[in-house]
Amino acid sequence: MTSKSSEETKLEENNQPKKVYVAMASDLIHHGHMHTLKEARKLGDITLGLLTDKAIASYKRLPLMNYDQRKAVVENIKGVKEVIPQETLDYVPNLRKLRPDYVVHGTDWKTGVQRATREKVIETLNEWGGKLVEPEVVSRSGDTLVAVGDDNKMSSTHLINDVLDAGTSPEVRRKKLRTALELRPIVRVLEAHNGLSGRIVEKTKVDLDGGIREFDGIWISSLTDSTSKGKPDTSAVDVSDRVHTIEQILEVTTKPIIVDGDNGGLTEHFKFTVKTLERLGVSAIIIEDKVGPKRNSLFGTEVKQKQDSIEEFSNKILEGKKSQVTKDFMVIARVESLIAGAGLPDALKRAKAYIEAGADAIMIHSKSNEEHEILDFCKEYNKFEQRTPLVVVPSTYNHITEKALINAGVNVVIYANHLLRSAYPAMQKAAESILTHKRCHETSNEHCMPIKEILTLIPGSK
Repeated sequence: MTSKSSEETKLEENNQPKKVYVAMASDLIHHGHMHTLKEARKLGDITLGLLTDKAIASYKRLPLMNYDQRKAVVENIKGVKEVIPQETLDYVPNLRKLRPDYVVHGTDWKTGVQRATREKVIETLNEWGGKLVEPEVVSRSGDTLVAVGDDNKMSSTHLINDVLDAGTSPEVRRKKLRTALELRPIVRVLEAHNGLSGRIVEKTKVDLDGGIREFDGIWISSLTDSTSKGKPDTSAVDVSDRVHTIEQILEVTTKPIIVDGDNGGLTEHFKFTVKTLERLGVSAIIIEDKVGPKRNSLFGTEVKQKQDSIEEFSNKILEGKKSQVTKDFMVIARVESLIAGAGLPDALKRAKAYIEAGADAIMIHSKSNEEHEILDFCKEYNKFEQRTPLVVVPSTYNHITEKALINAGVNVVIYANHLLRSAYPAMQKAAESILTHKRCHETSNEHCMPIKEILTLIPGSK
């Protein structure tokens, strides 16, 4: 048996299909993607690096479909020979493993969030003489594909924003909090008290540290709901009015909602509250282990506040969990021991009991201006054998960073009242300016955003 000559081996290698790598999120496939894949198919066999759910969540929004659903779509696209996971936005680990002849990507990553990623791809390909191929980002004009500029609107982000602006269903929204807990290092939640503030939470984004940072959910606070209606935070706003606010926000947003349920009321009533919120598409309710007339926790021991017994509150959690229909809805137990002056041992004892009763997460509250009280709780809480997600509300210890909270094991941070608190001074200044100047010119120029700009918050305004 004769061995192959070097010329024969080289000829065989030259006749082998070239290896082509294409990385995609594939959360929403449009004709730009198909054009890119068509161009890649001309070069050889495509290995598609499908971004994992965590990879997508690390630099933009939560994916609309999970990895397995997206994989089922892309592995059936013509020319895709293999689908492999890409664990991060960084191509390099997969590129060094596959050593492809070509990487194919549209021109839309030359600027913005993915610019640094592109540069690393080029540098890595140079290690073995690979080549980056960049078909023009395209849009369809009649039956013809035409190149478009950097200001084009034909992108997955724009298309998904259009989809989200069209709304969502209760079933889809309800699941989003649990999804965010799986994918985010910390779930970032901001208060809203009406439809407009809900839109602010929904739409506000910043491009920071190589990714898009946004809020993952909406907190509907009894404090800000009451205050926005000119009423005290003493349960003066009844459940029907609370539900009305929730429905206003549900109508104009798609992000998961966590509702402040005070102490949940009587156990027999709490069961129906759970059913109502779950049916609407709310993701979670937080209830506090206090009894008696409602007083805001931040008053601490300045006003009379009494904690419920562990047994009674655990039973309320148990009955609430038994009342829900789906596995998606969450009942979160809020521990008030640090507020009430009962101390850390009592807080830990209660947290453990509430988890055993079925609580899906624990919220630990503190009115201290220093974070040591919360961090001490976190340290001990992380030792629990049966641990659920941990929620904090840093209204008073507000200098603590999200990075410090992540390091402490916190899973959800709620910014509980900041939109209302920031709106009030601005409105007061505007009103005083009109009275002072006897006209609204100064107010419009100094204190108000343009009318057209505020209208952009509302889909369908044009």
